[in-house]
Amino acid sequence: MKDLAVLWRWLRPSLRRVHLALAVRITVAAILSLVAAQQLGLPLPLWAVLTAMIVTQMSVGRSLKATSDYLAGTVGGAIYGALVAVLIPHESELALLAVLVIAVAPLALLAAGRPNMNVVPITAIIILLLPGMTHASPVASAINRVLEVALGAVIGLGVSFVVLPSSAHRQMRQAAARILGLMARAQAALIDGLRRGLDTDELHRLQDGIGQGLNDLNTIAVEAERERKARLSSEADTGPLRRTLLRLRHDLVIVGRAASTPLPEALAARLESRLDEVARTASTYLRGCSAALLAQAGPPPIEAFERALAAYEKEVEAARADGLTRVLPADGAERFFAVGFALEQMRQNLLDLQRVVEEWGPKDAGD
Repeated sequence: MKDLAVLWRWLRPSLRRVHLALAVRITVAAILSLVAAQQLGLPLPLWAVLTAMIVTQMSVGRSLKATSDYLAGTVGGAIYGALVAVLIPHESELALLAVLVIAVAPLALLAAGRPNMNVVPITAIIILLLPGMTHASPVASAINRVLEVALGAVIGLGVSFVVLPSSAHRQMRQAAARILGLMARAQAALIDGLRRGLDTDELHRLQDGIGQGLNDLNTIAVEAERERKARLSSEADTGPLRRTLLRLRHDLVIVGRAASTPLPEALAARLESRLDEVARTASTYLRGCSAALLAQAGPPPIEAFERALAAYEKEVEAARADGLTRVLPADGAERFFAVGFALEQMRQNLLDLQRVVEEWGPKDAGD
């Protein structure tokens, strides 16, 4: 029991609901495809089972893409492989090798240029070599292969729709919420770094997670847009959300570059309380937007951040009037005023985020 408890603590961080749902869908798809293939008397139920597992993906949008690609590749490979097998005699081992080259080489070139067609050469190989084991004709082998794959694809896609279906738009919400949470933590750390300075490793640690999150978000967005085009979802367009998060990341990058060198002590002491308030309100707002996306609620109020930023800008003007910025070296002055520019841009981007969260808000709750 103790070992099981240790194993559970090790597994639990990676077992999210979406992963458990995918495991259930794959299992159900495999079982149903095997039963259906046996009931229909297909010669090799294995291909139906494998296809059902392959096309059952993390989201409905990804399952649609996997199904269309796999079916197209299977049909194309089966037709080409059957034609080569029928038109070119290959009774001897040398002839079989030559036919295999003719069948595989052009299809491998196609798959190299279009990775979504990587099943095409595999299917052609199966059509060429399987008749020697099953004693069926190449045409019969091709037909059976297409039927088996079509059965598995239909069952896998059906299971994706019915059994614990996972919408790519829901995953978009979750991914965007995670990114906003990372941005909230980075915001506070980067602005604090203006006073003490941040080394390169610390800057990379703060920014890398956000960059990877945006990459993942773009992948999910493709699937979400595929669902919209197929009229499987009526939720908001993913473009504004992705662009707003990318611009916010650029703002953090500018602040991070400025934080590589701390502000002079007198200027840092003058602006400390204002910077803290900007960091606190910005982080609070980002976390509020993260929670709103997950809850499909309206955006939080942004006025606290706007007041904090206005107070910071007023204090900067007062510091300039007192001559505190004249002691900055050229590169230091450039970084310091870049912070003001980045914060003003952040204000505009947070207003855009407010509009985006409204678009993804309560009106989508029934989708």
